Amino acid sequence: MSQMTSTITQAGNAQKAMPPASGMRELRAITQRFQTAVPRTAAWQLATTFLPLLALLAAMQAGLALGWWWVLALGLPAAGLTVRVFALQHDCGHGSLFRTQRANDLVGRLCSLFTFTPYGHWRRQHAGHHAVWNDLDRRDRGTDIYSTCETVAEYRAMGRGRRRAYRILRHPLLMLLVFPPLVFLVLYRVPYDAPAGWSREHRSVHLTNLSLLAFYGGFSALLGIWPVTAGVLAVMVPASIAGVWLFSVQHRFDGVHWARHSAWDRVAASLAGSSYLQLPAVLRWLTASLGFHHVHHLAPRIPNYLLEACHDAHPAFATARVVTLREAFSAPDHLLWDEEAGRMVTFKEAEEALPNKGLDGVAAGQACSAEAQPRRPSTLAGSDGRPVLGEARTALPDAPTAPRQTRVADGSSAT
Repeated sequence: MSQMTSTITQAGNAQKAMPPASGMRELRAITQRFQTAVPRTAAWQLATTFLPLLALLAAMQAGLALGWWWVLALGLPAAGLTVRVFALQHDCGHGSLFRTQRANDLVGRLCSLFTFTPYGHWRRQHAGHHAVWNDLDRRDRGTDIYSTCETVAEYRAMGRGRRRAYRILRHPLLMLLVFPPLVFLVLYRVPYDAPAGWSREHRSVHLTNLSLLAFYGGFSALLGIWPVTAGVLAVMVPASIAGVWLFSVQHRFDGVHWARHSAWDRVAASLAGSSYLQLPAVLRWLTASLGFHHVHHLAPRIPNYLLEACHDAHPAFATARVVTLREAFSAPDHLLWDEEAGRMVTFKEAEEALPNKGLDGVAAGQACSAEAQPRRPSTLAGSDGRPVLGEARTALPDAPTAPRQTRVADGSSAT
């Protein structure tokens, strides 16, 4: 009950910090001020990221002459820098790292050689995430399993075997340790979840694969296939795990709020539907300030090096749910949205409310059919009694903007 009250209080504070009319116009003006890239800063970020990463990768190969433990010891800092490379590639996908799309696409393709992520394909899929996040009626039912969720009613309505499979596949050991390396090293090698009409995105995957083959194949010819493979695994396994964990805890955590489409708006979804992940200075640098995810979702065209400044420019941003590093490690347990309670819950909490034998019992099956009946959409209420989600329907500028979103949705040639 206290957790639910805290969530409502936070959302109510966000509403008070943003009056429906003047506050939104003010916030719009503030976010627009920070949506201009600074090429010199972006170039400095590239230099301070790639130069040490290349040095570490070279040291890993040289250290193999002294033993395999060198690969493991140097692999962790190299993995941290690879996470930062992915964050820079992410900015390029939003067209925010540099001022021109050509520069962003060029750097984004370069980053793909180190992140194993096809730039054009990932960019279009990620644009879809920004269009539907925390909207219960427009959830991504495809492969975006790290930011979407099921409701408690939907979970209880599942068949017995499906519920068990759902719990197994969402177990943190699989979700955060086994699946991430498979996603980056295997799944990204094919144009998965991409319709046939996405010809440019299909081409992006194939060109990325050819580039990776030429890049790492050349090094394998010089250094040997096993040393190069060992270096790739030592970096990509921890980097993929850290990157997926970061993405997951910024969208699913105790205190996040989901809404039905009729009650969804961008402002409330940014402040109540994504986290302000507070990280130590070193981790904040390695993740390129993406802990300010509530600011990023409100205005994706803001480059990473201006997110913190934008956060400090208006008190409304301080009302976002703060997730500490310690809390972030328990966030993956909250996988189901309880529409009645208005909060994310664990599997255990969802099952405790059922009578008698629980989810796998006969009585629970009868309860499931009742739970599966449609409910009215839930909204959070502020201290003034008005709904937080859906009160203001005017969307703040995002990135890409409406014309830009159309262009990105159509795709552009990228590897």
